[in-house]
Amino acid sequence: MLIYLPIAEVSVNAYLLLGLGGVIGVLSGLFGVGGGFLMTPLLIFIGIPPAVAVATGATQIVGSSASGVLAHWRRRTVDVRMGLVLLAGGVLGSVIGVRIFTILREKGQVELLVSLCYVVFLGAIGGLMFAESVMALRRSRKGGRPRVRRKRHNWVHGLPLKMRFRTSNLYISAIPPFGVGMMVGILAAIMGVGGGFVMVPAMIYLLGMPTAVVVGTSLFQILFVTAVTTMLHATQNYTVDMALALLLLVGGVLGAQVGARLGTRLKAEQLRVGLAGMVLLVCFKLAYDLVARPADVYSIASFGGGA
Repeated sequence: MLIYLPIAEVSVNAYLLLGLGGVIGVLSGLFGVGGGFLMTPLLIFIGIPPAVAVATGATQIVGSSASGVLAHWRRRTVDVRMGLVLLAGGVLGSVIGVRIFTILREKGQVELLVSLCYVVFLGAIGGLMFAESVMALRRSRKGGRPRVRRKRHNWVHGLPLKMRFRTSNLYISAIPPFGVGMMVGILAAIMGVGGGFVMVPAMIYLLGMPTAVVVGTSLFQILFVTAVTTMLHATQNYTVDMALALLLLVGGVLGAQVGARLGTRLKAEQLRVGLAGMVLLVCFKLAYDLVARPADVYSIASFGGGA
């Protein structure tokens, strides 16, 4: 069943969009990521203009993240205080990111910017996560004791403005989580992502948060940052397609509940390997599209006029 998308100005199969939303919802509940790192490229691949894919993809993340947060809230695996610090940085970052997006859209450079950002960030973070997770799985299969991240005093602990995050059992400066949140806000505005692929590793390896708390807290921050980003895109760039967003939202909300239930049955190392693998696959696809020879190298058109 084809449906016409007025802002994107294309016709797309409605069932395909529902399926995409459902897959991203499962990823949201399973890994604690908004899923935009996969949604935005997929929307572009099926013919949605990049500017509309970025803005509308953020809208879908709001729904799937809200559904995932509710599931984790019931299990009390959301550090609200940490989430609020991340959120403060995320709101500031989203304002900055939307401004950058608007300037580059006016110059016609949005598609190149989005692709380059995906390749750089997904390649670096996916590679690091995959290597660390594979080593952790090998240690567990050999029967050795899993590596415990000791609470060492590093540069994070030496920063001022310390706060106590009881749910995460941490006493650290609020500056690093604020900075992580701001970076995620910028990425949400420019790339149409929730930023979980950046925030989840940062919360685990930089801030030292327990993996069980990371997923719910990540979704808490993603929910509000993507909501702010969506409003900014809708009021400043007019690139939010509500018909597209609604179909993605329905599938995303249902999928997030399924993902949250599946997440309780898998080990933390398995979750990280799966997330890293998907990040790298998307990165390779986008990198290939940037360097691959196009089907039509030259375009010949007649502009009229005299001979």
